[in-house]
Amino acid sequence: MNAPLLARPIGLRVADLGDANECARIAAWVQEHPEGSPFHLPAWSVAVARGCGQKSHYLLAEHGNGDLAGLLPLTEMHSPLFGRALVSSGFGVGGGILADNDAVVAELAEAAWALAGRLSCPTVELRGGAHPGNAWYADEDTYLGFTRDLAADDEAELLAIPRKQRAEVRRSMGNDLEIHAGSADATAHYAIYAESVRNLGTPVFPRALFAEVLREFGEAADLLTVRHRDEAVASVLSLYWKGTVYPYWGGGTDAARGLRANDAMYFALMRHARERGCTRFDFGRSKAGTGAAAFKKNWGFEPRPLRYFTRAPDGVAARKINPLDPRFSLQVRAWKRMPLWAANRLGPWIAQGLG
Repeated sequence: MNAPLLARPIGLRVADLGDANECARIAAWVQEHPEGSPFHLPAWSVAVARGCGQKSHYLLAEHGNGDLAGLLPLTEMHSPLFGRALVSSGFGVGGGILADNDAVVAELAEAAWALAGRLSCPTVELRGGAHPGNAWYADEDTYLGFTRDLAADDEAELLAIPRKQRAEVRRSMGNDLEIHAGSADATAHYAIYAESVRNLGTPVFPRALFAEVLREFGEAADLLTVRHRDEAVASVLSLYWKGTVYPYWGGGTDAARGLRANDAMYFALMRHARERGCTRFDFGRSKAGTGAAAFKKNWGFEPRPLRYFTRAPDGVAARKINPLDPRFSLQVRAWKRMPLWAANRLGPWIAQGLG
């Protein structure tokens, strides 16, 4: 017997992200979906489009009664250096297909592939979400995710951190560091983040992206900045969603290392998140085998593979923008040596096409 008509999506359409009621309806559905993430929210797609100038294509599948059956937020990336791609979600670490059932997953995946053809995007990248089908390549080896529960209080949190890293946190407490939370330190945050990523050999995102994320997420996002003798030395932009804190864009100056300001920052963020009612800490993704992954494991976070999906036409190589790729080694080394003023001028133009 066929399923009732109302249980079937009757078609797909692109959401109107300029309609506040539509966005609220989508956000409520994402909130209820067990695999929903901040990167599925309309607020993320809107912030990326405004902050980086990359067009959003937010696909919706609906049942016959108009109820949502699934969705896929897509960002149309275009870059003279890195080519074109449809990415879900652009500049996010998640955002793949959310759906009620496998049939809707298949429809959304094929709709994304058809849209990529119309937009002349040879690659589609889905970060997490349901498996889109056999035509897609699944990668579970490149990225690791780090998430764990928050402890009940500061002392319990310290005990949850392995001994060596716990000692670093305790040392940071004697370095005359001040913690400031809110959104007033946007200029200091961007300066710190830009210096941090330059030192890693990667271009910084446009400042407008950070401003738009803070604006779109409102009280569900903030900045936590560490100051030493009134000088900002470390800062992180975090998202708060469904009881989880997501420290997303963070970094420190050269002075931060000696002051152990990053250690103080993340420990203070754990306290700040508990005060906001959070019970989980999502340390984000890191590439397997990197120092960033080791740093997070030292905090007591067990890595779990993140599964991403890509699709490209037969015989065509999918877009690859991994800075660990040996093809980019010369560029990474050169970028590390670039004067900060030059990196900050050129970086946003390059990074807005990375996604």
